[in-house]
Amino acid sequence: MSLSTTPLHDVHRDAGARLVDFAGWSMPLHYGSQIEEHHRVRGDAGMFDVSHMLAIDVEGAGARDFLRRVLANDVARLGEPGRALYSCMLAENGGVIDDLIVYARPGGAYRVVVNAGTADKDRQWLESRARTGPSDVTLTPRRDLAMVAVQGPNAREKFWTAFPHTRAATEPLKPFHAAEARDMFVARTGYTGEDGFEVMLPAAQAEGLWRALGQAGVAYAGLAARDTLRLEAGMNLYGQDMDESITPFECGLAWTVDLSNPRDFVGRRALEENPPRFGFVGLVLNERGVMRAHQVVRTDAGPGEITSGGFSPTMNRSIALARVPPAIAAGARAQVEVRGHALNALVVKPPFVRQGRVLIT
Repeated sequence: MSLSTTPLHDVHRDAGARLVDFAGWSMPLHYGSQIEEHHRVRGDAGMFDVSHMLAIDVEGAGARDFLRRVLANDVARLGEPGRALYSCMLAENGGVIDDLIVYARPGGAYRVVVNAGTADKDRQWLESRARTGPSDVTLTPRRDLAMVAVQGPNAREKFWTAFPHTRAATEPLKPFHAAEARDMFVARTGYTGEDGFEVMLPAAQAEGLWRALGQAGVAYAGLAARDTLRLEAGMNLYGQDMDESITPFECGLAWTVDLSNPRDFVGRRALEENPPRFGFVGLVLNERGVMRAHQVVRTDAGPGEITSGGFSPTMNRSIALARVPPAIAAGARAQVEVRGHALNALVVKPPFVRQGRVLIT
């Protein structure tokens, strides 16, 4: 089966990227060294092609009420256009169908950005809810758009060097806010724990954006660096840290569920009636070795499982996210089964690294 490609596929190939199958898309894993790419993002600026993700425009008189029914976080909190909200879509059992960002746009419209691996499922689920609900709402998948994430402490300045016309509109942006500058939709969001922008624009303009950013000194970065960066930042990866069998309360995302008013949303009853079966914690390995997903975690309260793990280039040691018994909290000791050996680890509260600063001692 042939893989889908983004508008930047030829650029990645010509740059010598190692291309891999990611959720049915041919995507760059790295351009030579994922460690160097990781450090460039933490210390300067790097850019990622995230055009495999899907933007869905939600419009119509019932758009707000529709999203209040299908998202666990409440879009009523967005208020004026330009604000963004992180949320989960839940199944009736409270499990996570997907995590996403929703942006408020002018005229009562919204833009929802979902993960690549769940894009078709998400679109079909939203469409089915739109057909069965009372809302007047139109859903438009935007595969005509490309998306590029520009991340790092110098990312915004280098973006403005490449595109000075955007500065007036985007310099005032606070985190989780967005603005439009000509054909660009620019959001101060990201998946690395660093500052920067995520930019959506017409697919035909993607190569020009990518090359202009490169000339401004923004490094190419691939999926491998994106994964170590998000792990250090304590950010979940759908399909590893959560799925439809795991609720937001069991993967560290309780803060994305708004129960402050009587608004009904899909999965609410299940969340209210069923206490969390697991806690969600970080682990730092105290010995040589590398923690990986699915390894067994042993605690005084019973066993758990690593959901995401790897080597942290910033901390120079292995870190992980794990589901454990609810009684386990930061400061507890644990052991992890790594290649037949029980290695000692410390339970911590994520994130491990944010804004270039190590938060775990």
